[in-house]
Amino acid sequence: MKILIIRFSSIGDIVLTTPVIRCLKTQLDNAEIHYVTKSQYQSIIENNPYLDKIFYMKENLGDLILDLRTEKYDIIIDLHNNLRTRILKWRLGVRSFSFSKLNIEKWLMVNFKINHLPSTHIVERNLETVAKLGVKNDALGLDYFIPEKDEVPWEWLPETHRKGFVAYAIGGQHETKKLPVSRMIELCQKINRPIILLGGKEDFENGENVSCAFEKDIILNTCGKLNLNQSASLVKKASFVFSHDTGLMHIAAAFKKEVFSIWGNTIPAFGMFPYRTKYHSLENTQIQCRPCSKIGFDKCPKGHFKCMNEIKFEIQLN
Repeated sequence: MKILIIRFSSIGDIVLTTPVIRCLKTQLDNAEIHYVTKSQYQSIIENNPYLDKIFYMKENLGDLILDLRTEKYDIIIDLHNNLRTRILKWRLGVRSFSFSKLNIEKWLMVNFKINHLPSTHIVERNLETVAKLGVKNDALGLDYFIPEKDEVPWEWLPETHRKGFVAYAIGGQHETKKLPVSRMIELCQKINRPIILLGGKEDFENGENVSCAFEKDIILNTCGKLNLNQSASLVKKASFVFSHDTGLMHIAAAFKKEVFSIWGNTIPAFGMFPYRTKYHSLENTQIQCRPCSKIGFDKCPKGHFKCMNEIKFEIQLN
């Protein structure tokens, strides 16, 4: 049986599809599993041993469809479910199963704070998509595979961090998912251990502002200096992981790390909290305007940003 899985983006969402990949491959006889995503996410899945072939989005959707048509798939598993994936499925004309995005339920929660969201993780909902094939959750959690060339050696770290450190993923797709810098500094003071800051090039300045507030070498800013797999390698080595609602939080869950997840305008009830690992939610549950979006904004719509400015950092690292 030849199966195509579709998930175009993004980092966290792709990581959250890995149980589906693994369960299809290990539970179905002679299953050949293909995957299609955007090329910028290649490093997340190219090392996955449960995948037999990977395709990447092209500028012209028609060109991708021509490539996929030659494979003669038996089934398509659509874990993205947007206009482009619907066009792709229609053009391929193959039996398909599609993930339910719960757009109505999310809209009611965001706009009217009416909660009809299921109390299930998005991974469970991804797996429901393939339940009719007889596939069941194997309870092994998420996968993330790092190639040897991207494993960061302990010797690369400063002496202050070689006996153990805390990883803090300071990035976020939207500003309302990230703590203000002053609060990042406050959180790092509460952590009071050697810390490695993780993020992209866009997070470098914030990382510098945070690290400069402390004694030399106590906080190492790696934002923009490492690729995703190298950052994941440091997450794997960390004693604890702090993260905003972003992809590295799910990578930490794949490595079964104890995670402190920091929530601003989004909420764990959307179903994307750390999966099958010990975690603690740092969030302000005392305001009525959360969630203000299922994704995020460039700035707080109300101007006060209380969801992040008034979080209480009640943490205990054992």
